[in-house]
Amino acid sequence: MLLTVTSEEARKHESLDVAIVGAGAAGVGVGAVLADLGLDSYAILERDDVGASFQQWPEEMRLITPSFPSNSFGCRDLNAVTTDTSPAFALDREHPTGGEYAKYLQELVEFHDLPVRTGVDVESLQRHDDRFSIQRHDDGFILHTSTGVIQSRFVIWAAGQFGQPNDDPFPGANHCVHNSRVESWSAFADECIEDPIVVVGGYESGMDAALALADLGHEVFVVDEDGSWQFRGPDPSEVLSPYTSQRLREALEHDAPIALEDGIRVERVDIEEGTFDVIGTDGASFTTRNQPVLATGFESGLGIVDEHFEFESGQPRLTDQDESTITPGLFLAGPQVAHNGQQFCFIYKFRQRFAVVADEIASRLDVDRTPLDEYREKGMFLEDLSCCEPDMCDC
Repeated sequence: MLLTVTSEEARKHESLDVAIVGAGAAGVGVGAVLADLGLDSYAILERDDVGASFQQWPEEMRLITPSFPSNSFGCRDLNAVTTDTSPAFALDREHPTGGEYAKYLQELVEFHDLPVRTGVDVESLQRHDDRFSIQRHDDGFILHTSTGVIQSRFVIWAAGQFGQPNDDPFPGANHCVHNSRVESWSAFADECIEDPIVVVGGYESGMDAALALADLGHEVFVVDEDGSWQFRGPDPSEVLSPYTSQRLREALEHDAPIALEDGIRVERVDIEEGTFDVIGTDGASFTTRNQPVLATGFESGLGIVDEHFEFESGQPRLTDQDESTITPGLFLAGPQVAHNGQQFCFIYKFRQRFAVVADEIASRLDVDRTPLDEYREKGMFLEDLSCCEPDMCDC
C-alpha cells in the first residue's frame, strides 16, 4: 500500500523503530524482511516512486542478470529480492527492462503491504541529541524530510547510486550527456546526424548505449582506458557480463558499426561552432557534431550521509552486519555494500545481506528472529564473508 503524507501528518514529529531510505530493490527487499519479522514501527521513505531509478533507465536497457522461475528447484531467481518471488514468472521476461522491474517491485509492495511513503525527500540525517526528545528511545536519529521530522532508533540507507551520476569526470564533460539522463536511445538517435557518436566508457552502460545506437544505424566510437571488453572473469563487477559480451560479439560478427578504442583516457571535451572534440591521451582525438555520451558510472559516495561513514579506497567501511563503523544504528543496504574489497553490487549479491541487517536490528529490539531461518535455508542470508576474499569470490 502506497501512502501519501498529508499536511496534517507532516506537522507531527513521528517516532519509529526503523526508517528505510529508498524504495528500490534494496529498500523494498529489506523492508520485506522486516515485515516477515512482524515489525510494525517502520517506514520506507521514497522521494519519487517505488523503483524510480529503474524507471529512469533508457527504454532499451535491460537487466544483465537473467531471471528464471527456478524457486521450486531451490534456486532463487537472480533478480528476486524476496525468498518467494520470481521476476521471470511475474513478468514473463528473462532480462527485464527497468520499467518492468519497477513494476515487479511495486507489486511486492502491494502484496506485502509494505509501509512505503512516496514523495518524501530525506534532506538531512543526524544523531539524536538533547535538543530533541524521543519518546520511546534514548538514542537514534533525527531525519529532516520534505514532509516533516521523523525520529527513528535505526536507519537503513538504501538510496542507491542512480541519483549521483559521475557526470563531471573531466573538463568539458558538461557538453556531454550522461547515459542515466537518456530516456530512450531511439529518441536520442533521432536528434543525431550522420556523424559518429562517441561513447566515453566501455563497461556495461557504455556497451549497452553503443549496441542500441548501432542497432539504430549509427556509427559509434567507444573510448575506454582499460578496454573491459577484452577481459574475462567470474565476477561481472569487474568485467563485462556474459549477456553483454554475447551481444557485443554477435553485433561485431554482423559488422555492426562499432569501433572499440582502448588504452585512451579522455582528458577533455571541447566544443566550437556545434562540433565536439573529444581529446584523449597520446594525441587521440575524436570529432563529431553529435553530443558525446558519458557512460562513466556513478559517484562512490553516499550523498547526505557521507559524514556518518568512514571510507577506504572509495568504499564505505562497514561492520560484519553492514553497520557504519562510526555511527551506531546506521546500516547500509544495496549496491555500495562492500567487504574485503569485494562489492555486493548486483541484486543477487546485495540481497543476501538484507536478512543480516534485519537480524541485527531485531536482536537489539528483542524481536523473535525465528522467521529468518527461511532466509538461511534459501541462500539469502550470507553471514560467512570468507567467500569474499579479493582474489576469489565464491558468491
